[in-house]
Amino acid sequence: MVEVGPDVKKVKVGDEIFARLDKDRIGALAELALVREPAAAKKPARLSHVEAASLPLVGLTTWQCLVDIGHLKSGQKLLVTAGSGGVGTFAIQLAKHIGAEVFTTVGARNIEVVKKLGADHAIDYKTTRFEDVAKDIDVVFDTQGGETLLGAFKVVKRGGVVVTVGGNPDAKFARSWGVNPVLVLALGFMSRHITRAAKEAGAHFEYWFMRADGEQLAKIAELAESGVIRPIIDRTFPLAEVKEALAYSEAGRATGKVVVEV
Repeated sequence: MVEVGPDVKKVKVGDEIFARLDKDRIGALAELALVREPAAAKKPARLSHVEAASLPLVGLTTWQCLVDIGHLKSGQKLLVTAGSGGVGTFAIQLAKHIGAEVFTTVGARNIEVVKKLGADHAIDYKTTRFEDVAKDIDVVFDTQGGETLLGAFKVVKRGGVVVTVGGNPDAKFARSWGVNPVLVLALGFMSRHITRAAKEAGAHFEYWFMRADGEQLAKIAELAESGVIRPIIDRTFPLAEVKEALAYSEAGRATGKVVVEV
């Protein structure tokens, strides 16, 4: 922290913090960023700044999807799609800490990676349909959308939860964000096949976009500090190579997170 406002009580100049910015301030590829106090938490002391920077987006996304929405419990079954990605690697670790049995889809080169993180069933998506392996799943955490999301409704148990952070938002999500009513109708039409699949499966479905939350981030920091959660970083790029960093991330080949270092 280099400066604090007059009403800030929990942190002071010189403290090391980490945060995910609020939705109206998305984007933090800069040397300095203005952060609301409720969105920030103390950086885990055992982590480097690069490691800490890799956690807020994936950590809060996963926490809100698995804990707040999925209510994942010990002994339940979880399917995570794309388990070797930034969100997936965090989700596997959090789910194992909770005590869930974890299924995940992954490329062959990363099977051992996700197993070391705690995945019980690593499914090579190029050779095996996850619908043929994962059965009666309590919570499906989808990060891809499209046909993968539709497949989730074939494996979730009745009364289970499917939550996605991939693909297009549905009408319910759009309304919660105050989107123009015309666009709400359009998104509802575009996602009607997803809504129908959820109804036929008897599952609760949510499209989710992470919200900034310093209290949840503090809990994530505790898990990282105790070694329960280990940041998985594929590559770092200097700030001058932002374009290359974004291109590398968008290629979808990274194992874990890509971090831009200031």
